[in-house]
Amino acid sequence: MPQYDKADVERRMKGAVESLKGDLSGLRTGRANVTLLDPIVVEVYGSNMPLNQVATVSAPEPRMLSVQVWDRSNVTPVEKAIRSAGLGLNPITDGQTLRLPIPDLTEERRKELAKLAGQYAEKAKIAVRNVRRDANDALKTDENKKEISEDDRKRLETEVQKMTDDTIKAIDEAAVHKEKEIMSQ
Repeated sequence: MPQYDKADVERRMKGAVESLKGDLSGLRTGRANVTLLDPIVVEVYGSNMPLNQVATVSAPEPRMLSVQVWDRSNVTPVEKAIRSAGLGLNPITDGQTLRLPIPDLTEERRKELAKLAGQYAEKAKIAVRNVRRDANDALKTDENKKEISEDDRKRLETEVQKMTDDTIKAIDEAAVHKEKEIMSQ
């Protein structure tokens, strides 16, 4: 049974791009977007949970997010998690609801967000290169087991490299698009 699986390699590379797009959608562009709070993890019930598992996030106004905490005892941990997330948001607590006014982006904050977009893109590229390495290792294993010839291995390695190049190009395009979007506000 060959180790190399082209469909798996493609799926994992696409996954890296989709993950990046999810991360980028959470970066603020001056408008309220519920995905902005997706990366926030709250320490409740003795463990860390994603914010969307302890509260409902909505955008009632273009420059305001609302976080409806389900359990009153979790309001303080949720507020603390939002403040410490580095998103520049200051929650206003109103019972079990936190209101998050979205401040105007300063030039400095825009540059920080653009830099963060670049860091997210770099993480995605590293993930893609790891997929490429795994695929090439699988091809070498297949060749050593005499399941494929040396010529097949080289041809397939070239194919994997092309998939890698295409995926990294897509990552760069997504990051550049997001950086332009952030800087043009």
